[in-house]
Amino acid sequence: MAERFERHRQPWTNEEIQRLHTYAKKGMSLKAIAQALTRSEESVKIRAKADSLTIVKLR
Repeated sequence: MAERFERHRQPWTNEEIQRLHTYAKKGMSLKAIAQALTRSEESVKIRAKADSLTIVKLR
C-alpha cells in the first residue's frame, strides 16, 4: 500500500527549499530526501527540477 502524505498539495516553505538544496548537494537519494522532508518522491522530484537541482536516484 502506498504511503499517505498529509501534506498533499501544501506549498513549499523557504526552510524546506533550503533543506532540499542542502540534501541534494550532500548527494542524498531521492527517497531519503522525501522521507526527511515528509514529502512524496514525486513532489521532491518536481521541486528539484524547478530549482535545477540534480538528485541521486539510488534507493
